[in-house]
Amino acid sequence: MIRKERSKIPVKTLLLGQGTCCISAGAEQVYTALKREIAQLGMADSVQVKRTGLCHGFCQLDPVVIIEPEGLLYSEVKVDDVPEIARSFLPGERLVERLFYHSPVTGEAIPRYRDIAFYQRQQRTVLKNCGYIDPEEIDDYLTNGGYQALRQVLLEMTPEQVIKQVKDSGLRGLGGAGFPTGRKWESCYQAAENEKYVVCNADEGDPGAFQDRSILEGDPHSVLEGMIIAGYAVGAAQGYIYVRAEYPLAVKRLRSAIVQAREEGFLGEDIFGSGFGFDIEIFPGAGAFVCGESTALVLSIEGKRGMPKPLPRPRTTEVGLWNKPTLLNNVKTFAAIRWIINKGADWFSSIGTKKSKGTAIFSLTGKTVNCGLIEVPMGITLREIIFGIGGGIPDNKKFKAVQTGGPSGGVLPESLLDTAIDFDSLTAAGSMMGSGGMVVVDEETCMVDLARYFLDFTQKESCGQCSLCRLGSLQMLEILTAITKGEGRMADIDLLIELGEGIKIGSLCGLGQSAPNPVLSTIRYFRAEYEAHILMQQCPAKRCKALISYYIVPDKCTGCTACQRQCPVNAITGDRKKIHVIDQNKCTRCGICLSVCPERFSAVESVPGRLVSGD
Repeated sequence: MIRKERSKIPVKTLLLGQGTCCISAGAEQVYTALKREIAQLGMADSVQVKRTGLCHGFCQLDPVVIIEPEGLLYSEVKVDDVPEIARSFLPGERLVERLFYHSPVTGEAIPRYRDIAFYQRQQRTVLKNCGYIDPEEIDDYLTNGGYQALRQVLLEMTPEQVIKQVKDSGLRGLGGAGFPTGRKWESCYQAAENEKYVVCNADEGDPGAFQDRSILEGDPHSVLEGMIIAGYAVGAAQGYIYVRAEYPLAVKRLRSAIVQAREEGFLGEDIFGSGFGFDIEIFPGAGAFVCGESTALVLSIEGKRGMPKPLPRPRTTEVGLWNKPTLLNNVKTFAAIRWIINKGADWFSSIGTKKSKGTAIFSLTGKTVNCGLIEVPMGITLREIIFGIGGGIPDNKKFKAVQTGGPSGGVLPESLLDTAIDFDSLTAAGSMMGSGGMVVVDEETCMVDLARYFLDFTQKESCGQCSLCRLGSLQMLEILTAITKGEGRMADIDLLIELGEGIKIGSLCGLGQSAPNPVLSTIRYFRAEYEAHILMQQCPAKRCKALISYYIVPDKCTGCTACQRQCPVNAITGDRKKIHVIDQNKCTRCGICLSVCPERFSAVESVPGRLVSGD
């Protein structure tokens, strides 16, 4: 492979993320403009413009430019900002302060990303390279210690020693289930078959989760290295990456990484002259959420319908792909392996809690000041993440709940903000680690409607094999929909609990077993909100259209006619400069009147409950 030669070491390096989130915000155009502008100013030798596979995790600020070695951060950079950024590197020129991150509390400019609260509580291990290396340049990965762990494993360690290292580290599967990784590897190693397989589960389909995609786009070689080490440890010669076809950039960079790894001799026969050979193929999945379940994923690779195998069933480490022992781990799990080998099991196990070692990666989304991809030590609390890293709730709204673990995770209230982030604590609270999605909601979110939203997703993604999952989840969805329309009964709450518990017990796979979690947890912690919908015909959060009304406050109305002119059903009457009135019998609760009423008047208000004309 021909390597790029650089005649001079640059004084400054501008890192510009080129992940999916960055590109959607215009990062490609900014990168091209920066390269051109720096060259035109004659600084190409001293100022390097380098693309990376991912932004630095602070996705809401994309495009982000990091300037090293100072660690400066420019946020929300536009093409029009490029000339000013480029000139700032000329002698006597000033930094572009307006592009610095500004504290949402004090308004103070914070030049260096390490001083921003979003980064201060993080401990980046798996994500260490993301935002620093070019994923399509294997030299970048090698310069940062890439494939050193593989070399050590193949030339200095036996498979038993590798497995012991992983077991001693305490690493648990980071795809959500949290099964001890070393035990799974040991089980596959002990399987009495000569032909075995290693499979990476990159079938990330949860709403609000994007960490697997980000790792594949930003540091694909770390996943390949982990898979090769796993292949050596369990005695497999072939690996597959099952990745969603909806991730085209991740697939593109994986393919490029595999080609480069083969060219360098890290894939193929006789790696490092050790006598061990291993290769990897990509299998694009069709987007079925249920194929995240191990047996469904295996069947999908085999070209069959992706659905969980019936019980009782052997583990995939015993009977997996083509009925051969198969080791199946998540993207994040494989990406963690090189660090365990390089730094040792003791180092890894020193991070986290007694039963949950290492770090956890979350996609922090929803109603927080700071959103993005974060990596934190196990044991950190929800409060530290949401109000520390996340910066709290924007617009002076109140925190209401957080949902962890993807669409099947539980919804936890303010009273549980000090819950530790680890597998067991979240499960005990009625949620789970899951895929690593973390969705924060504020006081304006309806808990009944939120549960309905997530159940709607999992119900549609059910493979239909289990009657309880197929029919029970549909019945639960119908009940929730009725409640949001003001058609619920008090008996429905107990029925939802009964159905939910039955589905958890009677389903074959993790989808059905966890699908009721959002409903059960919202009833557990927000039962009063369900009762308000049923007994009082009110949506306290004023989100369920059938249970809210719009009202014009007489003392505030100036008769400007803005609402009247925009009402699609002519439900608003009143002469110009006279008080207007909404006909509640005609009103469809579209909310247009509220949105068009001039802010200086704020004459239109939404109120919980159903008004009738004359109220």
